[in-house]
Amino acid sequence: MDDVYPPEHLGLYQRIVELGCVVSENEPGRTATARDFPRRNRVISGLSQAVVVVEAELRSGSLITARLAAEQGREVLAVPGSPLDPRARGTNDLIRQGAALCEGVDDVLRAIEGLRGLREPEADPYRPDHGDAEPDEALRERVAALLSPTPGSRDELVRATGAPASAVFAALVELSLGGRAELTPGGMVTSA
Repeated sequence: MDDVYPPEHLGLYQRIVELGCVVSENEPGRTATARDFPRRNRVISGLSQAVVVVEAELRSGSLITARLAAEQGREVLAVPGSPLDPRARGTNDLIRQGAALCEGVDDVLRAIEGLRGLREPEADPYRPDHGDAEPDEALRERVAALLSPTPGSRDELVRATGAPASAVFAALVELSLGGRAELTPGGMVTSA
């Protein structure tokens, strides 16, 4: 939490502490190690509505973040690159797997546009102040009926049901745990 890496980001860290919030799963005083970065990436993707991967080799921490974002039901976008550039292989592969192509800010805004109206706090039974409500069985069955063996977007399921994104994603997790759905990379889902 207080181990600034790389050290040249100390000024940025101090501004964030003063004006924002620093979040870490590690206790203060602990030095970060390489194995901490995937856990950090999970927190970053969990706090985001969308993740944009600009550049990534096939074995890259950015791809770990993209995978985690997809598993968390976040939008995943990737900037395409030359097939001759090894730094673009990961982003091009994400696009092949179903990530949205990103050529600029308009693509990001379009990707998250449908999510804005779906997160109404007073209508979301999964907010902490609403207790531990169980996902609605009727919604779970509606989501299951929309699944097919052909991969479909989780966001399309949200749009099709008109339910809060968190409720649809919770239903998908339950269907996956019950062996009725398979969550795949790139924010896609299939029937199991």
